[in-house]
Amino acid sequence: MRNFKKYVLIILSVCMLLSLSACKSGKDDNILVMATNAEFPPYEYFESEAIVGIDVEIAEALAEKLGMELKIENMEFGSILTAVQTGKADIGVAGMTITEDRLLNVNFSIPYTIAYQVIIVTENSAIKNADDLADKTIGVQESTTGDIYVTDEYPDAKIERYSKGVEAVQALLQGKVDAVVIDNEPAKVFVSQNKGIKILPEAFTIEEYAIAVSKKNDKLLKRINEALEEMLEDGTIKSIIDKYITAG
Repeated sequence: MRNFKKYVLIILSVCMLLSLSACKSGKDDNILVMATNAEFPPYEYFESEAIVGIDVEIAEALAEKLGMELKIENMEFGSILTAVQTGKADIGVAGMTITEDRLLNVNFSIPYTIAYQVIIVTENSAIKNADDLADKTIGVQESTTGDIYVTDEYPDAKIERYSKGVEAVQALLQGKVDAVVIDNEPAKVFVSQNKGIKILPEAFTIEEYAIAVSKKNDKLLKRINEALEEMLEDGTIKSIIDKYITAG
């Protein structure tokens, strides 16, 4: 009898552990978790305590089409793809460009907008175009396409990497870097907020933004692509972008 009770207790303990494990690992299928880096206006940024911006509104509209509730997880830009890969997040939406290296780790949706990288310099800078960056000190946001492109294009340049784009711009204002390479729309925001700097007229690169999805989640990717196609066709995405970005 004593042995029987012992076995019953063991079985009950195992069942409880399995139950707790299931609770911890279980994921609400009605929640769409978005990983982002809210330091990239006007695509994602903080307004008081809330994360807002183009990508946030697109993700909210997307979640509504999918019949899901959006939950936003803010993190370092370099952590977003890992969050998607490991299942911590369902999607990565952060002004993220499709690149060959990133495609090794995640899948991407169809593009939802076109963007381009630009060069920010001080108003009295001798740097006039991309060729002048070859031997300069360049500030970038770590792990972004600006970082990737500058690293590939300028082996003789000194590259200073920052966790936030605004930190790279502050370094430019303080004379710690000669130029900053960053996406155009955030660049316009940073220049409008700081005197003494400007954007060079020539685009550094042209690229497409898309939504990162785990390679293990083809079903979600298909649903996202279908929803994005509808949102592109009916003008939903254009209307969201137009709220934040004015022509010219």
